[in-house]
Amino acid sequence: MLRLKWIGFRICSSSTIFSSRALSICPDTQKSESENPVEVVSAQGLGSSRKAILNRPFVLNALTTSMVSQLHKLYQGAGDRAFCSGGDIVRLYQFANQGKLEECKDFFIKAYQFVYHVGTYLKPHVAILDGLTMGGGAGISIPGTFRVATNKTVFGAPETHIGFHPDAGASFFLSHLPGSLGEYLALTGERLNGAEMVVAGLATHFSMSTRISSIEERLGTLVTNDPSVLESALDEYSDVVIPNSNSSLRRMDTIDHCFSKETVEEIICALETEAAGQNDEWCRKTIGKLKEASPLSLKIALRSIREGRSQTFHQCLVREYRTTCHVLSKRVSGDFFEGIRARLIDKDFSPKWDPPCLEQVSREVVNQYFLPLGEDDQELELPIKKREAYI
Repeated sequence: MLRLKWIGFRICSSSTIFSSRALSICPDTQKSESENPVEVVSAQGLGSSRKAILNRPFVLNALTTSMVSQLHKLYQGAGDRAFCSGGDIVRLYQFANQGKLEECKDFFIKAYQFVYHVGTYLKPHVAILDGLTMGGGAGISIPGTFRVATNKTVFGAPETHIGFHPDAGASFFLSHLPGSLGEYLALTGERLNGAEMVVAGLATHFSMSTRISSIEERLGTLVTNDPSVLESALDEYSDVVIPNSNSSLRRMDTIDHCFSKETVEEIICALETEAAGQNDEWCRKTIGKLKEASPLSLKIALRSIREGRSQTFHQCLVREYRTTCHVLSKRVSGDFFEGIRARLIDKDFSPKWDPPCLEQVSREVVNQYFLPLGEDDQELELPIKKREAYI
């Protein structure tokens, strides 16, 4: 049995298994440049289990290329605020400004390969999501065998608000959620708490954060690779959950009605009709979230989720990597870097999206982000013949 544990602010506080990108990253650049990957990713053994520990609390455990590589090696062989806030996109922004696009691509290659490893790992493992589990951060946890959410868990797919797209396998696991919930989460970036993750199917168990140490101790006593034994042990510490009265999950009828529409424009139109007819504040807030996002990213995300429903896990990752390379090239738009600038560098929260409105994002423009890579870029390679997907 392999467990991965990520530690944020306090070493004595813990959370177990994977996560990758978020809007809350605010790194200390000088400190991050001098980090030793062995120090920010370490392993601990407990009985027949292992724990991989992330310890970059000052950037909410944001992932770097070296960290992903180190985690991958652990598979092959600190704090209470964040499980893992995702990829260090500020560092990617700095690389891009320095003309180091190959370094950016290298990060995504290693990250997506690791996500694939997690999703196809044959031994049972547990992710304890005791904090922020954002964007690509979810990519290194949700594909795993068991995911334990807590009262501190905050899940989100915020990519459209930084001019990016749901990646790291998100187009696979979001597309397999009930109804049109995947489209709703991918387009709006709406956050879910731990209880909502369980109800939505993103987490398998829920437990209070104060019981995490007991869960880890219990898991450490097991000497088995039988998932049913592991599941029974987790069930001992699990609580029954019910979404709050104001939870978006209680609006599934509206979500299915509106977010099942063919285009982003039609989704917004349906929400506006609902808001006007029912004087619905929830619909108005949802429209506001959509209008804050990159128009281009909204259309890319919608198509990505829709395609994900008919693709395998590895096909989704290969397609996502293609889109990522097209985003990094800035040949069509620089929305990703503009989004990072507006939210994490200058923090004026006033991105100048290009194109600036949905009407100017044509189908031909969106198509360019789904094209096979050219001669200058290599397609993402995954060991599909050597792996058997767990999901």
